[in-house]
Parts: sequence; structure tokens; C-alpha cells
Amino acid sequence: MPISSLEKALAKFASPASASDVKALSWNLLREDLNLPAAVLSQANLLHNAAWMQQFIAAYGVQLAPHGKTTMTPALFRLQLRTGAWGITLATAQQTAVAYEHGVRRVLLANQLVGKQNMALIARLLADPEFEFFCLVDSPILVEQLAAFFGERKLRLNVLLELGVEGGRTGVRNEEQAQAVLDAIAAHKDSIALCGVEIYEGLLDSDDAVRAYCQRAVTVTNDLLAKKLFDRERPILTGAGSAWYDIVAEEFSAVDLRDKAEIVLRPGCYLTHDVGVYKTSQQKILERNPIAKKMHSSLKPALQIWAYVQSIPEPEKAIIAMGKRDAAFDAGLPLPALHYRPGSAAPQPASSQWEVTKMMDQHAFMKITAGDGLRVGDMLAFDISHPCLTFDKWRWLAVVDDSYQIVDLMQTFF
Repeated sequence: MPISSLEKALAKFASPASASDVKALSWNLLREDLNLPAAVLSQANLLHNAAWMQQFIAAYGVQLAPHGKTTMTPALFRLQLRTGAWGITLATAQQTAVAYEHGVRRVLLANQLVGKQNMALIARLLADPEFEFFCLVDSPILVEQLAAFFGERKLRLNVLLELGVEGGRTGVRNEEQAQAVLDAIAAHKDSIALCGVEIYEGLLDSDDAVRAYCQRAVTVTNDLLAKKLFDRERPILTGAGSAWYDIVAEEFSAVDLRDKAEIVLRPGCYLTHDVGVYKTSQQKILERNPIAKKMHSSLKPALQIWAYVQSIPEPEKAIIAMGKRDAAFDAGLPLPALHYRPGSAAPQPASSQWEVTKMMDQHAFMKITAGDGLRVGDMLAFDISHPCLTFDKWRWLAVVDDSYQIVDLMQTFF
């Protein structure tokens, strides 16, 4: 989503504009130097969240490969790698190409690689010997398709055996299916390298189910190690979305695998966090996990949508110039967080009585209280639930410091 004043200003800089170029603009959100609505990131909270997760991961002696599909923002990939990430997780070949073009040299594709053009794209990237890539397999026919394509090009593709659950998404459901995949890999060792085991526990709904799934993955990994079936000196054992990463860390690190395998966790939403589904998940982690408790802090929401009050057509209704084109609404409507009247000293907390009740493409209906002082032209900041489906609505996001000075601009590549 273009920000016209932003793109006009950036036109005078070399592309892409650097953080110093942005600072030279001396823009401030509260001075209305940006068109609204705008997606805004808190620099302080981004840095806090990156450090928090890296500290948590380090306490378990495992690795972090954050899921890049959440943001598809290479500047944030670089932040995550700079603060210690092992690599970046992605979901599609196209996302992988974007990450590669922006300097990422280790990608874990937490998905199946299917189709000629997707395989061709990865094959082109593998021409770079410094690029390390892993994808998932859960069927003999996919192994055969991958082997035919990459073998013809004299390339060897790294794959992870994906374990699934009944009623879940992809992944082998039982030992018979797993053995069929392993047999197919063994038949194509010249072009397919078995490098680890993968799970995705995000569809499960209880601690016990997640623990059992993780324990199954540990058992399978140990069995394959004993049989010497891996083609990597330290095979990868990987799992963990943004809701159960603590249990995955506990189960994967509770056994003697860290010296024999690389344990890689893949949460993605932690970097910006939210006030909805991931806030709820994080609260449960703080309550049950001993490492998180000892850290005496938590993740902080780092992404907000700022928008104007456009109309107050009824005493108890305000229309906000923000809609489904601007913020996620699948996991809860945006929550009013801050209220600022241009020219005043600083934003104030939004009234607890204000509530977004409905969203259209470009408008939000907000319930207010008659006589509470809200007026047309006021600026509101909204917290969101589900950052994945907010990031993909924006081409640029402004990064602000604690005084709302714009210190960086980050581009997305969806």
C-alpha cells in the first residue's frame, strides 16, 4: 500500500533509501508528516522482542530460524540474523527468492516444494554454493519428482522428513508412510539428501498433544540416527510456531540430542507480537514455562495502525479512516490504544469505552461515548491481532522512536 508523501520524498534518494536518508527527512508521526492510515513499528519494542526471544532460545541451547512469512520484510530478517538467528524460515519458493536477493543464505522451507517453476527457482539459487536450503517431504511421489528434477541438473536437494498428525495438515501419519518416504530417498541418494525431521504443532490444542507429537519426533530422529540414515553430520530437528515454542524447546532439549543434532525452532510472530491471539499464547507460556518466568519480562506489541477520525455521524459512533485493507480482522478487530490531537503534547491512552465493532474495506465503525471529546481529525493508534495478515497489506512500514520520530522505513515483499 503506497504512502504517497513517503514515496515522493524517497525519490530523491538512491534506491533503496538508507536509515540515515530517512533520518535526514526529520519526519515525525505526530506532526502528520506521513499520510494516514499507516503501519508503524516501535523501534524499542522490536529490539526488545528480538533480544527476548534470542535469550529464551539460548537458555535451551537450541537455534532460532524465525518464520519470515510473518513480515516478508528483509530489514527485519537482517535484524533477526544480526541478533543471532541460525537462518530464516519461509513458506514458498518465491519468498525464498526474496530472502536470497536480500542477503539471506540459509533458508528452511517449512513446506513442500511442488511444481516445475518452484523447483526451477530453487535450483537457480542452489547454483550459489554458499546458499543452504532445506525443504520438507511426506510422500514417495514427491521425492521422485524432486529427484528427477534436481538429478537432471546435477544438484542434490536437502530434505527433512515431515511428521504429521491425523486430521492435521501435511506430514506422514504413521510409520508405514514414513518408511515409504525413507525408501524413496534411499533410492535417490544422488539427488536427495535426508537432513532431518520436521513437525508443525500449531494445529494442536493441548499441552499433552504437543508434548506427545514432539516426543514422537525425538524418537524418529534417534531411530534414524541409529540407522545412520541422515546425510548431514548434525541432522536438523525442527518445530515450533508462535504458540507452543516453549513446549517444543523443552521436549527437544530434554533428551541427549543437542550434541548429535541441530535443534531449530521457528516462531515468527514474536518480533512484533500482538494484543490478540499471540498475547494470549504468550501469557500461557509465561505461566507454565520456568525459563520465561525467570526472564521477568515478556514480548511487547511493536506494530500499530495509525488512522484519523474521519466522521462522527452519531453521538456514539465514530468512523475511522482504516479498514480491512489496512489491518487484520480474522483473529479479532483492531483495538484502540492511543489518542492524539495534532498540536497537543503527547498521545494519551484511548478510552476503554471505545471499541471497533465493524470494518469495511476502508472504514472502521468505532463505538464511542457521547461527550468524550473525540473529534474529526484526531489521530488514533490501533493495536492488532495476527501480525501476519497485517504486514501483507503494506508496502512500507515506518519505524519510530519513543518520541515518534521516524528513524527508518522498511519495505515488504509479498
